[in-house]
Amino acid sequence: MFTSPSSTDCKDDESPRTESTPQLRMERFPLGDLRDPRNWSNTKKLCIVLIVLNTVLNSTISSALPSGNSDAITIPLQIHSSAQLVLLTSIYLLGYVFGPLVFGPLSEIYGRKTVLLPTFSCFTILTLGCALAPSWGALVVLRLLTGLVASAPITIVGGVYADIYELDVRLGRAIAAFMAGNTFVPILGPLISGFAGELSWRWPFWLALMLAGVSWILLWFLPETYAPVILMRADMNKSNGNEEQDSHRAADLKSKNPKPGHKIKAILVRPMRLFFCEPIVFCVCLYLALAFGIFYLFFEAYPIIFQGIYNLSPGLSALALLPIGIGALLACAMFFYYDSVVHQAQSANKSWSQTSEKRLPLACLGGPILGTSLFWLAWTANAQIHPIVPMLAGLPFGIGFLLIFMALTNYLTDLYSDQAASTMAALTCTRSIFGAGLPFATQKMYGTLGVHWAGILLGFLALGLGLVPWVFLRWGARIRRSGQEKQDLKRRGVKC
Repeated sequence: MFTSPSSTDCKDDESPRTESTPQLRMERFPLGDLRDPRNWSNTKKLCIVLIVLNTVLNSTISSALPSGNSDAITIPLQIHSSAQLVLLTSIYLLGYVFGPLVFGPLSEIYGRKTVLLPTFSCFTILTLGCALAPSWGALVVLRLLTGLVASAPITIVGGVYADIYELDVRLGRAIAAFMAGNTFVPILGPLISGFAGELSWRWPFWLALMLAGVSWILLWFLPETYAPVILMRADMNKSNGNEEQDSHRAADLKSKNPKPGHKIKAILVRPMRLFFCEPIVFCVCLYLALAFGIFYLFFEAYPIIFQGIYNLSPGLSALALLPIGIGALLACAMFFYYDSVVHQAQSANKSWSQTSEKRLPLACLGGPILGTSLFWLAWTANAQIHPIVPMLAGLPFGIGFLLIFMALTNYLTDLYSDQAASTMAALTCTRSIFGAGLPFATQKMYGTLGVHWAGILLGFLALGLGLVPWVFLRWGARIRRSGQEKQDLKRRGVKC
């Protein structure tokens, strides 16, 4: 699957790489230029972080909305099997599989806001459609379309943060905040449906629509942050009153930027090239996909455990997910502390803090914590043990899960800052395949193996893939040098 720089599987020496994966010219602003998003005020940057984060929270909270109260939705929509209930969540995540392949590269051609605003507008309208859905079939189709456009903010947010922050502590913390929200907020979906669903299955969607409406208004105030697009627009708007010179400038810009056919090819190819030609991207995607799949598997497994074994109500069963969110917040605090240590080491010119692998120790710590939490849940989910004990297994799960995600997502963003959105597209796509697929296996796996052995199996899988960050910590520099896409970027003059 992977190739060395001399292989022809992922490159063509007979033609320049700009023809196979075209993109906007990777121009930079003059030093100190106030148009450069990295020179904007900290207040403006914070507003951008919060606006984009808010759109992500809308996307993630909607993902698990139908999973908290199956009784409320089963009878009105005449649902006859558990697979139909799982489908309402999995079909949403299926949209996450295909959307990033388009929206990530699109944002690197037309700009971040140009993609975010129309997709989030569609998200808001489709959420209204879910609230008014007349049948189960209509709701399934609407959930698929909603998940498709909801993938745009999750895919693009890493690129936006890389646009406004240098590769330093602030960028790492912005992405950490994004990941913490991305972990904590989906837990609110079952809570909302568990309690609001007692009024009607439609009420969770009405509440999501209210939140989306407020977020849609805020999104209008988001400025464009992608440097090549800002510079291109500035060049196009320049006019010195000489029509002939302006015509030549427009023709020059047109010739230097991709043609529509090349843009479409770039949209489809770039994330897949990164996934198949970059060993680091492939391994990170696989590890995070498993962790993400287990996270969404819990939305189906927790009712089996806490409603089936402990006879808790849907609302109380959803509350069992809260320790995962609390663990995620604790992990975020740990990340912030570790980043301050990294910053101090960088100020002292410590060699380890100058490498791209500087945050990987957090992932090395998070892997064993994640595996331990799965064994904890498997061994304590027993009617003779108080339900608070298996509930508390969510605390280390949230810590380990988020430490892994924050460290490895930052690792990819540091390595591929100029293609951050496409890298996030590859990551979002692969993890969503697991997130959509694993919940379907939950009923059969837990029914066949039992709660204990199913949990133990997941624990061993998590521990096995936990070796990934250790490998990168030891041999990351060597692996990076062999990455085909990095070699191609260097040949095109893009700093890697």
